[in-house]
Amino acid sequence: MTSSNPRPAEQPALTRHAPETKGMEIKGMETKGVETKAVTGRGATPAAGPGLERELDDMRAAFTAFREVNDERLSEIEQRGSADVLTGEKLARIEAEIDRQQQRLDALALKAARPPREAEAAGNRTRESAATGEHRGAFLAYMRKGQEEGLRSLEQKALSIGSDPDGGYLVPEETEAGILRRMTAVSPIRAIAGSRQVSASVFKKPFSISGPQSGWVAETAARPETGSPTLAELAFPTMELYAMPAATASLLDDAAVDVDAWIAEEVELAFAEQEGAAFVAGNGVNRPRGFLDYPRVAEASWSWGNVGTLPTGVDAGFPASDPGDVLIDLVYALKAGYRQNARFVMNRRTQGVLRKMKDGEGNYLWQPPASLGAPATLMSFPVTEAEDMPDIAAGAPAIAFGDFRRGYLVVDRAGVRILRDPYSAKPYVLFYTTKRVGGGMQDFDAIKLLVFAA
Repeated sequence: MTSSNPRPAEQPALTRHAPETKGMEIKGMETKGVETKAVTGRGATPAAGPGLERELDDMRAAFTAFREVNDERLSEIEQRGSADVLTGEKLARIEAEIDRQQQRLDALALKAARPPREAEAAGNRTRESAATGEHRGAFLAYMRKGQEEGLRSLEQKALSIGSDPDGGYLVPEETEAGILRRMTAVSPIRAIAGSRQVSASVFKKPFSISGPQSGWVAETAARPETGSPTLAELAFPTMELYAMPAATASLLDDAAVDVDAWIAEEVELAFAEQEGAAFVAGNGVNRPRGFLDYPRVAEASWSWGNVGTLPTGVDAGFPASDPGDVLIDLVYALKAGYRQNARFVMNRRTQGVLRKMKDGEGNYLWQPPASLGAPATLMSFPVTEAEDMPDIAAGAPAIAFGDFRRGYLVVDRAGVRILRDPYSAKPYVLFYTTKRVGGGMQDFDAIKLLVFAA
């Protein structure tokens, strides 16, 4: 990958409209990096189907129309000093259609990535051991009829803590794995962050503040004793997250309904929505700590424990001249080792602003998905849309850029519990479902923020 070197001095200065992306050798990433980064965080690219192909074609057609109308708007501004109102309204309608196309593409890709419910259940039953089959049978009896004796005896044999009706019962491992797999596909930050599953309530990770101690010596020279490294510790406590799906008696009595898959589908969106907000801006009190909650300092004075920031130079906006230059500064604020797997994170409204930016040759910096299941790109880096990121406003860190797999860690405590409640909302049966999850920064040098301030 050639983008690790700064722009050579003999390259021409960036033009008025936006950055010269060739100067920073982003063209090289278009042929090498994008293909491998395009599916990062989403798993394998789903198989192409008629629906996905049609939606992708519609997305490309919408972006072509967007470029034509936006070029017309820029031409009107250049000639008359302002754009025609009708042109602006037309551009807004096309932008809204692009957003809708992106949402439909994401939904279709997610659906294509999921195996059919019947095939998934049959595959699980084929591979399950005798003990797993016993647990699954006891779990289904509890879910459908409230018969808890089987689960109680299994958890007592396993010396499980809290194996009583008041604490709920552990779901089978396949159901827990299905919930985590679905949440990874739905939750934007979980999909791109590092992850670790633990059995304790707190995950502790040591790190060296002073770096490795080493030195150069001759082949036969004595090896002097090196200084001891300075170690510190990061702690990631897990917090309780819950959802409470409801079912009717007829649904539970229907033998054709796969209860495992039903639970996974019911809780995935509730869990993913709460996680998404916490991983971005959670304060660490009864929830994970988001990467925007850590102390922020100017990149020039960055130190461990803080998140480095770069200003746009303008409150609540980009500079009028060369607005894309600040994006280049943000990209190169990140060390080369992190840039290889880096991506932009922003919300839909911020992405709409960047969609209008061009480079010095008139090429748009934002590009629609290049293939089925791939994200949109900005200067050849993938874009993750996280609606919990702040809008562009004075002093807001509306754009994050970095290697989130190395920078942010999601910690899942093993075990998802379910407590069946047939009394609180008769005639419905409630399933109080809980899991413990934590999160926080694990490498403060891997993520940088663009702050819209002077």
